[in-house]
Amino acid sequence: MTIRKHLDRFLATFVTILMGVLVINVLWQVASRYLVGHPSAFTDELAGFLLIWVGLLGATFITGKKEHLAIDLLHHKLSPEGKTRVNVLINVLIALFALAVLVVGGANLVYITLRLSQVSSALQIPVGYVYLVLPLSGLFIMYYSIYDIVYPQTDGHEQVPEPGQVPEQERPNL
Repeated sequence: MTIRKHLDRFLATFVTILMGVLVINVLWQVASRYLVGHPSAFTDELAGFLLIWVGLLGATFITGKKEHLAIDLLHHKLSPEGKTRVNVLINVLIALFALAVLVVGGANLVYITLRLSQVSSALQIPVGYVYLVLPLSGLFIMYYSIYDIVYPQTDGHEQVPEPGQVPEQERPNL
């Protein structure tokens, strides 16, 4: 099994577990507020932190699967060589963004918050550990982008039918 498949499996499993913990946490928050009458002190903060991790790692997973939102208006008009060039350019830009914003910016944020000993108010954990997901997801996104440059996908992800190619019976009635 390749590193990419291991990473895909890890991210899918980890995001699923985090999402389950988030759901249980929010259910406990609602139950403690309305059934017990005393809302739990940590659940609001934990929900926010879990949402950060689920959002960033989920976006990383979707980026690796090539299932993110894309505008492909010009893509249909390009030659196969042009499509390859555009895909390489897009992956280079994604990798540069991930490096500059997520890895470098995120690492600086983690360093500053750990250096200043910033602690969350309810959970009393260093906030730098919460922000650690920024450089981590940035590294994963860079890996996916570089992998897609070196090993371009030919498994049908790029084969979106052009307008007019969809048979009449498969077109939605609007």
